[in-house]
Amino acid sequence: MYDCIIVGAGAAGLTAAMYAARLGMSVIVFEKQLPGGQLLLTNEIENYPGHIKISGPQISEILTKQAQIAGAKINTLEEVESIRKQGKVIYVTTSNGSYESLSLIISAGMSHRKLNVPGEQEFAGRGVSYCALCDGPFFKGKVLAVVGGGNSALQETTYLANIAQKIYLIHRRDQFRGFKYLQDKVFSLPNVEIIWNTVVEEIRGENKVNSIVLRNVKNQEVSLLNVDGIFIFIGFETKTDIYREFVDLDEYGFIKTDEHMRTRTDGIFAAGDIRSGSEKQLVTSAADGAIAAIRAFEYVKSIKQAVNTR
Repeated sequence: MYDCIIVGAGAAGLTAAMYAARLGMSVIVFEKQLPGGQLLLTNEIENYPGHIKISGPQISEILTKQAQIAGAKINTLEEVESIRKQGKVIYVTTSNGSYESLSLIISAGMSHRKLNVPGEQEFAGRGVSYCALCDGPFFKGKVLAVVGGGNSALQETTYLANIAQKIYLIHRRDQFRGFKYLQDKVFSLPNVEIIWNTVVEEIRGENKVNSIVLRNVKNQEVSLLNVDGIFIFIGFETKTDIYREFVDLDEYGFIKTDEHMRTRTDGIFAAGDIRSGSEKQLVTSAADGAIAAIRAFEYVKSIKQAVNTR
């Protein structure tokens, strides 16, 4: 029996693990991939306190070590499949086994939203990518398309501009949604051409991507654009169905909590990007994780004290 089970090893989950373990709790973290979550896909971070500039993988490595040094156990490549609660005990079933805990912190983050157009799935890994840091180096000197208009699209365009010969930044609206300083960076790049009011209708190729079909949403004009690859950054989606019995979800599937990261079920907390109202920033995810861990500690302590006083 663990004091605390944490689902997801992103910034929120790793911070929660560090805090919970330092408070003396027995902690295990389940991560279906590798520790770091979205941090592993972020090339450059300039707005995390204490660091002028640092990469996502670097912060991920530091957070992982801090959690492990504190005493948390981190199980990678182990996905949570279901949970149930009986009395004060939370039962968690993963791809590798079953576990019991007195508290649960859900910090599973988000997954990349897909375009859901013909060719996207077929050419995944063969010219279709959702990670500039992972796949960018394979496209040195090539012509690329980037789809999106938020912070992620702008950040990754800046990174890819140092690798690619030419980038077409495709956005369905006539202005970006990302931070102004990121917009200014993109506007200053000589090898980036912005295509406004346009969506991707199809991704074409043979053994790999060689072109994309575009449609202008204003005049409905369809055109063909030759590219060597397409990077898609159109936001994220949650996978919270397995928690639906125990938490309230907003209209987008994010978990509702109070300011203490508590859900409607005693002993179950949510932190980070998966939480409704989250700012989706590294610093706020870390803060969420710390708060969730402290509140989980208080909750578990109250249960143990009640048992001891009987």
